Amino acid sequence: MNRLGGHVAGLGKRISVVAGSRAGQGDMRKEIESSLKKAGVNPAGDFIPGSRPNSPREDVQRIAAAVKAQAPDAVVAVGGGSLIDATKAAIALSVLGGDHPDLEEYFGIGCVTRMLAEQKKSLIPMVAVQLAASSAAHLTKYSNITDMKTGQKKLMIDEAITPPRALFDYAATTSMDAGFTADGGLDGISHSLEVFYGAKGPILEKVRPVALLGIDLIVNNILQACRQPEDLKAREAVGLGTDLGGYAIMIGGTNGAHLSSFSMVDILPHGRACGLMNPYYTVFFAPAIEPQLRDVGAIFAAAGYMKTESLKLKGRDLGLAVAGALQALARAVGFPTRLNDVPGFGDAHIIRCLAAAKNPQLESKLKNMPVPLSAALVDEYMAPILQAAQTGDFSLIKNMK
Repeated sequence: MNRLGGHVAGLGKRISVVAGSRAGQGDMRKEIESSLKKAGVNPAGDFIPGSRPNSPREDVQRIAAAVKAQAPDAVVAVGGGSLIDATKAAIALSVLGGDHPDLEEYFGIGCVTRMLAEQKKSLIPMVAVQLAASSAAHLTKYSNITDMKTGQKKLMIDEAITPPRALFDYAATTSMDAGFTADGGLDGISHSLEVFYGAKGPILEKVRPVALLGIDLIVNNILQACRQPEDLKAREAVGLGTDLGGYAIMIGGTNGAHLSSFSMVDILPHGRACGLMNPYYTVFFAPAIEPQLRDVGAIFAAAGYMKTESLKLKGRDLGLAVAGALQALARAVGFPTRLNDVPGFGDAHIIRCLAAAKNPQLESKLKNMPVPLSAALVDEYMAPILQAAQTGDFSLIKNMK
C-alpha cells in the first residue's frame, strides 16, 4: 500500500477512494491516507463505501453518484473483485450517465467505447488495488453487474474500463477464509480452463502457457492456502494463478460455466457456481477439445486427482475423466458437485439460465464455446447440461454431431 501514492500521483491531485469495509477503516485506511499524502495527493472527499458481493446495480449507481459529486482527477478502488467491477461500471456511468442513465445500455461488447466516442469524452483514470485472489478484476476489461431483483448477472466487456494501473500484494489475501479462498481459486481455474477450451489457432497457442500455468498453480496450492491461510508461498501461488486467469480472459473469453453462473447469484458464490458447472460443460465439449483435455488432465493427474492412464482415453470418455478430476478438487475443498445439493436451488434457476443464454447481451459466451451454440440450439443442448448438473448424471448430456 505504501506504493499507492506513487501510482496515483501521475494521474492528478484530487483523488476519490472507493473502499471496502477492510480498506475503509483501521490500519489499512491509515496506510492509504498516508501513502496518498506523501505523494502530494489530496482526497476529493470522504472515502466512498464499496460494493456488496456480485456488484449490485444499486451499488454501482450509488458509487457513480458519489464519484460525480466529488469530481476527482482519478479514482482509487481498494477491495475485492465485486468492488472493483462496481467501480469500473460506476466510473463509466458517472461520465456517460447524463445522456445514458440506464445501465442496460452498457452491457455487451464495446458499448462504453462507442458512447465515449459519440460524446467525445474519456473515462476518469482508475487505480485498482486488489485484496482478493479470485476474479483478477484489477487486470481485465470485464465488469459483472447484478440485478438483485431478478437474480441475473450481466456483463460489460470493454477495453475502455480496464484499469490503467493496478496493485496486488498477495500477502493481503491471508485474511480470506477457507471458503472465500476456495471460491477464488475455482474462479481462477474457470477463467483459464474456459478460455483454453474455447480458443483456436494462434489464440490457442498464445493462451496455452498462460492457462496451463494458472491452473497448475491453483490446483497444487489451493488446499494448502485453505488449510494454512498464513502460508505466503501458497498464497502467492494462488494469487499468481488467479492473475494468470485474468490474463487468459484478456486473450480469449469464458463460456458455458460462466454463462450459467450468472443466473445462480442468489444461491452460489461465483467461483463455486463455475466450479460446479465446468465438469458438465467439459463432457459436452469433450469430442472437440481432446488436446486441451490431455493437457489439463495431466495437471490433475500429477496432483493426484485422476489416474494417469485415463489420459489415453478419447472423446467423451476423456471428458468424463477430466470432469471427475474437476469434481474431485471441488469435493476436496468442501464444495457441492451437483445443483440438487445446493440450498435454494429449484427449476426456476434452470429456466433463468436458459433465458439468459438467449439474451443478445450475453451472446459472447455462446460464441466462445468450443462447440458454439446459437440461441436456437440452447434448449436442445444446454438444457440437458443443466439437468445433468442438477442430478449429477452425466449420461443426460448430448454431444453435438
